[in-house]
Amino acid sequence: MGDAKRRLSQGLVPIRSLEEFFRDSVDAAMASNHVDVDVHTSHYVVSLLTAFARTEALYESGEAGPALKPLALMLADALEAPTEEERNFSLQRLGDVSLFIAGFFSEGLQNSPVDVDYYVHMGGGAYQSLSIHIQGTFRGRAFGEVFAELGRKFQDLVDVINEVRDSARYESNADVLRLYELWLKTGSRRAGRLLRENGVQPSSHALTRYEH
Repeated sequence: MGDAKRRLSQGLVPIRSLEEFFRDSVDAAMASNHVDVDVHTSHYVVSLLTAFARTEALYESGEAGPALKPLALMLADALEAPTEEERNFSLQRLGDVSLFIAGFFSEGLQNSPVDVDYYVHMGGGAYQSLSIHIQGTFRGRAFGEVFAELGRKFQDLVDVINEVRDSARYESNADVLRLYELWLKTGSRRAGRLLRENGVQPSSHALTRYEH
């Protein structure tokens, strides 16, 4: 693994005020969305948001310039990794990028080939796999439960980051329809709450029919 990737997976943005902003925002969003996670998991999410505030942390360098590697290629990197360390790095990277994109850019995904539910599935699965692969190791003892909780509560944490990004009410018809679509695809509790605040009562029967 290259030195840049090592620094990327371990480093944080050295801007204290930015980290404090994300910490306060994440705490408030978790409270409003009734999301309860271990303090170490919360700290991981704050560190992730702070790290990805740097463009170079999110995008990877290529011949055509910085670009975001498709999730399928990140998964292939993990499956084809020659060492456990590289496999685990790729799984963590897949989970991290999926969580950040689904949280901060979910609105832009509605016109892309894959929607937010794809990121939830890929990211949550990556974190769960990582928590299993590192069992019995020093890193597993330190972070295994964090990655397991990130995997189990991935959608809830996407909701939290949605709230960090934008706590404004959704009032247009297009926004309400998008919220309903997100709720159908992911069961997002935040989307359900915002729909009810806008006078729309989500139907559990509709959600059941949509689930795969």
